[in-house]
Amino acid sequence: MGQRSLIYAFVSRGTVILAEYTEFSGNFNSIAFQCLQKLPATNNKFTYNCDAHTFNYLVDNGYTYCIVADESIGRQVPMAFLERVKDDFVSKYGGGKAATAPANSLNKEFGPKLKEHMQYCVDHPEEVSKLAKVKAQVSEVKGVMMENIEKVLDRGEKIELLVDKTENLHNQAQDFRTSGTRIRRKMWLQNMKIKLIVLGILIALILIIVLSVCRGFNCGKK
Repeated sequence: MGQRSLIYAFVSRGTVILAEYTEFSGNFNSIAFQCLQKLPATNNKFTYNCDAHTFNYLVDNGYTYCIVADESIGRQVPMAFLERVKDDFVSKYGGGKAATAPANSLNKEFGPKLKEHMQYCVDHPEEVSKLAKVKAQVSEVKGVMMENIEKVLDRGEKIELLVDKTENLHNQAQDFRTSGTRIRRKMWLQNMKIKLIVLGILIALILIIVLSVCRGFNCGKK
């Protein structure tokens, strides 16, 4: 891979590491495992700093996804990596053999996948960062929307106001479309007028040239 941004990754069931991947040597895997043993079991994301490196964890439904990264890469790329790995792992093993697989038994199958996701995130940092931002914003918006809806349910007039605003937006969109149609029709008529004027000028010029060459209307007389 030839980079030091994303260093070591693993997937575990509880504290049983099922698959891992790295191209480097060091004690980071030991430190990562020590952190794993102290993680809360609740679904969440965790980041620990150690000597200019970050140990990033995503805990989801009993499985933990980890990536050790250089601190300079920031937090969005490692978290985007963990989301990609989680989605891939769940789609491949969800409800399957991962639930009873022994330690390191998925290395052969999923180790190359960890390498693939690491390489992709290193090669496309801007893309994965943008996706991570969008996902975070969507999650945040969902939380705000749910909170607002809960508040609205206590006051019926606010629900009506929201519906009214929605209807106003629909009417504004309809007015915009109607206005756009009128503008396009007007522009088409103006273009046709210009074309007709240009055509009339060309015909007049042709007549003037013909008349000047033929000296009036005597072209056919000898």
